[in-house]
Amino acid sequence: MQADAALRAAWGQIPSPGTAGTEFERFTGKRMERILATVVAIGSGILGVQALFAAFAGQGEKTSFVQYMLLLIVYVPLVAMLVACVVGRAVRVVAGCFAVIYVAALAAWPYVVESHGLRAGQPWIFFLVNVGVVAAMLAFPMWTQVLWAFGVPLVYGYVRLVEGEFTGAYWTRTAFDVSFTIILGVVIVSLGWMFRSVAAGVDEARSKAVASYASAAAGAAAEEERVAMAALMHDSVLAALIAAERADSDRARDLAVAMAREALTRLANTEAAVAQEGSDDPVGAAQIVAELRRALSELGADAIVEERGTGGLIPGRAARALVLAARQAIGNAIAHANGRGLHVIAEGHGDDGLTVTVVDTGPGFDLDEIGEDRLGIRASIIARMAGVAGSASIDSDATGTQVTLGWRRS
Repeated sequence: MQADAALRAAWGQIPSPGTAGTEFERFTGKRMERILATVVAIGSGILGVQALFAAFAGQGEKTSFVQYMLLLIVYVPLVAMLVACVVGRAVRVVAGCFAVIYVAALAAWPYVVESHGLRAGQPWIFFLVNVGVVAAMLAFPMWTQVLWAFGVPLVYGYVRLVEGEFTGAYWTRTAFDVSFTIILGVVIVSLGWMFRSVAAGVDEARSKAVASYASAAAGAAAEEERVAMAALMHDSVLAALIAAERADSDRARDLAVAMAREALTRLANTEAAVAQEGSDDPVGAAQIVAELRRALSELGADAIVEERGTGGLIPGRAARALVLAARQAIGNAIAHANGRGLHVIAEGHGDDGLTVTVVDTGPGFDLDEIGEDRLGIRASIIARMAGVAGSASIDSDATGTQVTLGWRRS
């Protein structure tokens, strides 16, 4: 009994196909994004500290107020990006903000910072050129990443030439820096694309494998059920029908009724065997109430299960039949009465049995007018309860419908 309960609990943790699609199909891709963000945080942090030291080196000059403001404008989003990469939250948004702000600050550099004394060395903002590229790699689509990998170094080259007043000495040095930075940026973007492509391929292969396994498992279960039902139909149901057709005396009719009852019982047992649920092990009324509440939640019904009487233990097969029949009644009330006035009552009779009542205040229906091909009530409620020696009664009129399901120990 404990093993069955553990198995049902584990099965209940498996998400539905739609949920699995959002939670697990991109598992490797999400892990790869996390790894890329962590690596970017480490590298960008090192370069950021290096640039900060270069900013305050100053070669003995006093740092101007404009440079302080430019430091704040660049470093506030940089620190925010590092924090987002470490905690794994809002990485794309914050990295995108830094990529745009950095390019704007770099383009404005020669117009807001005095270039005198800076021509001999590289400005601190140069150390963050590739940080702007990796930020674009985290935040933007592929074509924008390529644009940043080429555009940011070119903007830096323009800034350096403006500082050097386009003299010949600056052209050679700047061309080397720009070409090197472009190559490094292209490598960064290519590595990000490669790792993401590999992760996407792994996720796609996993998704196909899971779908293939689910299809194979469903086919095997359907075949197992078909074989079991075929054997049952041949051995019990057809025999009971033949006996009923040939019954010409009271004794023969009693025998046909007994064979029919046995066939219904075997039908219920076969359903439980195929689904691996429902056994003769005793089940408490509290567990049945919990299953009814779960059914209400899954069906989206705005109702509660009212408990009455004293709960006891009933056979697992009878408990399963009660839950499934009550679930069908709840589904009917939602589908045909819009769940109006839905009320579920579970009344325990100790170890003698249990009664479940499903009530709604819908328009009601006439049971005799339901077509023979509609099995929601006849098979899923009445026949199911009859298969476990239970009872099912349906009272319906213009004021509502009441379905009463019961099982009593004989």
